[in-house]
Amino acid sequence: MKFASRAGQTNKPKMAFSGYNKPVNKRTISSFRKIAIAPHPSLYEEKLVQSIEKHEIDLLIVLGGDGTMLRAGHICGPYDIPILGINAGRFGFLMEIRLNEWKQYLPRLLKGDFWLEKRMMLFCSHKRAGVELTTHHVLNEVVVGRGKSVRPVHLETHVDGRYLTTYVADALIAATATGSTAYALAAGGPILPPELRNILLVAVAPHLSIDRGIVLAEGSSVRVIVHTDHDALLCLDGQTPISLLDQDQVDVCAAEHNACFVRFQDPGYFYRNLTPHMNRNPATGISR
Repeated sequence: MKFASRAGQTNKPKMAFSGYNKPVNKRTISSFRKIAIAPHPSLYEEKLVQSIEKHEIDLLIVLGGDGTMLRAGHICGPYDIPILGINAGRFGFLMEIRLNEWKQYLPRLLKGDFWLEKRMMLFCSHKRAGVELTTHHVLNEVVVGRGKSVRPVHLETHVDGRYLTTYVADALIAATATGSTAYALAAGGPILPPELRNILLVAVAPHLSIDRGIVLAEGSSVRVIVHTDHDALLCLDGQTPISLLDQDQVDVCAAEHNACFVRFQDPGYFYRNLTPHMNRNPATGISR
């Protein structure tokens, strides 16, 4: 990872980079200090993570696809560090700039000519026999479901401490508005505008269970208790799944912190870009 100060001894940026700058609006331009330049895998390097935790980074620029933005959200969200995404992936639903546009937007970034979009994140806790095993910050979705066995799991679901239902399904998705255009959408859920702070519940292949998405009130919490005699999994933003046992408990609520994205487009960008994304999924390599 390379560092460059604003005045003197700068390192010229390479195309594969993630960097961080001081300004997040016009008032902070004078306090802009340095940029870090590193290849995409640096998002998993301990040095970068430690720099973020120590608040040595003020703005993170990431080059990649939506998975890159999710990872950036995981490490930056808890520390309120804004993220600018440059799309070098296939889909780029969360990204702000195309790969061939970064030069024209850099001056606007340095001038503070942008706005910050806050996206709700989820806080997820995995408990076993009353003992908390792991906690996670999630940007898209928490998925509790079956493992390799092609058999449904029974997912006892509570909302705000009140019993809702027991889903008999392949999985239950608890998604943010950001995640409503990801796995939840593929499972038949509704599309939520990104500024909403609601949790969306969508069952995957439910059998004689609630088969419609449920949009919970802002501030709601969800508890899922797993009932199974075979393998089950907890998956967070598509990362490596965590094994679940019978009676394991997964709690989900809004996180205290948000993912914060740098935007140059006007706030109506989401609806303007929605139709092109729906009509053409570049992940297939086929244009329609």
